[in-house]
Amino acid sequence: MGYHGRDVEVVSISKEQYLVASCDSCGAIGMKDLDEVRISWSITGRLTTRVALMEVLSTGAVPQMMTVAISNEPYPTGEGILEGVREELVFARLTLPMAISTEKNIITQQTGLGVSVIGVAEKNQLRIGTSQSGDNIYCLGFPKVGPEINNPEDSEIVQIHHIQALLNICGVHDIIPVGSRGIHVEAQQLASNVKKQMIVDPSCVLDLHKSAGPSTCLIVSASSSSIFDLKSSGFERLPLTKLGRLD
Repeated sequence: MGYHGRDVEVVSISKEQYLVASCDSCGAIGMKDLDEVRISWSITGRLTTRVALMEVLSTGAVPQMMTVAISNEPYPTGEGILEGVREELVFARLTLPMAISTEKNIITQQTGLGVSVIGVAEKNQLRIGTSQSGDNIYCLGFPKVGPEINNPEDSEIVQIHHIQALLNICGVHDIIPVGSRGIHVEAQQLASNVKKQMIVDPSCVLDLHKSAGPSTCLIVSASSSSIFDLKSSGFERLPLTKLGRLD
């Protein structure tokens, strides 16, 4: 179907359901000789898995299965990455079957990883293009990238349970994880998808053009009455910034 810049693909599989697929890739981040960012392979696996899961969950879909494509040898790189993948699933309280592939023929000098997640959404619960005129747009978390991220449980970045909580708040509409394109592009795309404009709040001090790396923040459109629920739903330690409103 294509959804105007969203990092997911949505296909109708029946009168009642959509198939929702997302993927995320990661290169030169790990412990190999030529990696640009030096970090444990388990963190590489965990954060890459988080991105793909958040993209599917944010649409209202329920993840059903995943694939993990590791462009490196099974041990030690593959084993370390898979440790992180499984840790993130446990942290998200999800159990998913997965297809796994590693490189067994060529010696590699940089870490390479791709994770895909496939989910199913009920058509009446799909969270794409549901924003409404007058909605406020908020950013949860801070945009961080590269060496700024060394702790998957950093209190300033979004995690799976934040999306799971947002899905249960009345008045929350679109939920979009922010990646390398930055907050501004994602917010403008959200507005464009519902044929509205975003009026930027002059008090916003976030860098709207900075890459958010492995989706360290997300944007949310919500009715003005939802701000109390946002502040009281487990986000008290996570930065919440008003970006503007839809008009």
